[in-house]
Amino acid sequence: MEQIQPQLKDFIIDYCNRYKVYRVDPATLHSNTSIDLDLDIYDIEIDLFLAEFAEHFKVDNSKFSWYKYGYPKGSARVRMLKLMFGYKRPWVKKLAGYCYKPKFKVAVLQDALQNGKLV
Repeated sequence: MEQIQPQLKDFIIDYCNRYKVYRVDPATLHSNTSIDLDLDIYDIEIDLFLAEFAEHFKVDNSKFSWYKYGYPKGSARVRMLKLMFGYKRPWVKKLAGYCYKPKFKVAVLQDALQNGKLV
């Protein structure tokens, strides 16, 4: 798995801590980490996350559309699994992946940092 840039990693960790979204372990963040499934940022919160991301890194997000990824809405089944069993066990992550297909990954943000545009 590809490593993410340190400033992006710091931004994600700071955002999650500031808004108390999800306690993030920095060692588990990688380019394949899903924003909506793994970090539990979805619905209206993901719009706030992207706005802060674009402002913080001076990335152009005028052409961004959810059409390419599908708007992440979350899943009641996944929330129940996380509540009952936690999300650190591999079998819970695998089962959650079957219940809800992740739509938006950290790799998209990393590409935006390199290109200067969030597409």
